[in-house]
Amino acid sequence: MNYDIIIAGGGVIGGMVARELSKYNLSVCILEKQNDVAMGASKANSGIIHGGYDPEPNTLKAKMNSRGVELLYKAAKELNVPFKQNGSMICAFGKAEESEVHNLYNRGIENNIKEMRIISGDEARKIEPALSDEVSLVLYVPTAGIICPYKLTIAAIGNAMDNGVELIRNFEICNIKKNDSGFIITSTNGQEVSAKYLINCAGCHGDKVAKLAGDGEFEIIPRAGEYLLLDKAEGSTVSHTIFQVPSANGKGILVTPTADGNLLTGPTAAVVESADNNEITPEGIKTVIDLAKRSVPEIQFSKVITSFAGVRSSEKNGDFIIEASKKVEGLVNVAAIDSPGLTSCVAIAEYVTEILKNMGVTLNAKENWVGNRADTEAFNHMTDDEKDAFIKQNPAYGKIVCRCESITEGEIRAAVRQNPKALDMDGVKRRTRSGMGRCQGGFCSPYVMRIIAEENGIKMEDVTKKGGASKMVVGRM
Repeated sequence: MNYDIIIAGGGVIGGMVARELSKYNLSVCILEKQNDVAMGASKANSGIIHGGYDPEPNTLKAKMNSRGVELLYKAAKELNVPFKQNGSMICAFGKAEESEVHNLYNRGIENNIKEMRIISGDEARKIEPALSDEVSLVLYVPTAGIICPYKLTIAAIGNAMDNGVELIRNFEICNIKKNDSGFIITSTNGQEVSAKYLINCAGCHGDKVAKLAGDGEFEIIPRAGEYLLLDKAEGSTVSHTIFQVPSANGKGILVTPTADGNLLTGPTAAVVESADNNEITPEGIKTVIDLAKRSVPEIQFSKVITSFAGVRSSEKNGDFIIEASKKVEGLVNVAAIDSPGLTSCVAIAEYVTEILKNMGVTLNAKENWVGNRADTEAFNHMTDDEKDAFIKQNPAYGKIVCRCESITEGEIRAAVRQNPKALDMDGVKRRTRSGMGRCQGGFCSPYVMRIIAEENGIKMEDVTKKGGASKMVVGRM
């Protein structure tokens, strides 16, 4: 197949770029190496909409963060992705750290961030009673928020697909040929596609994709972050996102409610050899617990329901790389998108589109583009009377499959049918939260497996956890 533009990578950046390009009369395709979208850093990060006080002024990070906050809130509303503008607190513990709070405030002013203010520890504890008595000074940023990163990615790509963008999964790029008409891209399983322009949004593998295309100008440094997720019973421990003053390795260990009502703590920040390293370590868990308790001593870590790690991509210069390649005509690199990449995703998509325009891409707007996406959680938002009426017309919504999260068969079947369709167990989990509760799928997994098998016309023994060889069962007795 030949396209105008190919996007390498189905994470939140590739998804938002695809959505932005779907506004125009262009043939666009996303290539994703995994069995689903949002399988890299986009499924395993803090889910924070950062206020914009942290990036070095005049960097791409600062510009994209400052512009991105408002754009992300707008996109989330259009895509019906749950979010909350809950505000953040950046905490100093004693006199030695208080100067950093003032530095961050001044940096935020330079980055044109509004509504920030510095408050005392006592003032902060009136707003957030669980905050440690050791907190002496706080930068309060009310414009910050929380959002579900993988739901945002799924919604952005689904909306792009509904507007004509194609998605090819299990397409691991192994070869890129450049000729006068563009790029010929081959996968490890022999698939081949071509396009005039290639946008490299391959996350931790961005440097490899760039090298395959003939551009070896940068090298990605993969940095792993470990997290602990607590039960919803702990979700109200704090209402704001609680940071400690940042270090050279990142924004430090945070404590935050999630958009879905859990409590999240983490991440660590360790350079790893492999971009695919998602190992949970005893040392990482101890670091998360010790430092999270420094901020919020009363956290009940006995209520942890799961742990996970995500690998984010960084680069030695510390800034985003968003530019037309200086070596390869038609290649746009969107790389080293670590924090605040999620916050910046819509602004980055705008910026990439402007780069393409300057490269000569004709941007003729579609007359029938639709930027809104139906609310996939509409059933949960109904009153009991509305649910009763809806179930009479749609009986599958009257059958609870996941008891922990009260997810119905109807919602799971919808997730398997709606763009981008869930093809495996983790795909259903990310779209519906089935399997994300206290039992972590212990009760609902067989029922979900049967639905996936029925909807896709496959045997239950062919259902996978996350594609590839990750089969849920080994055979049938």
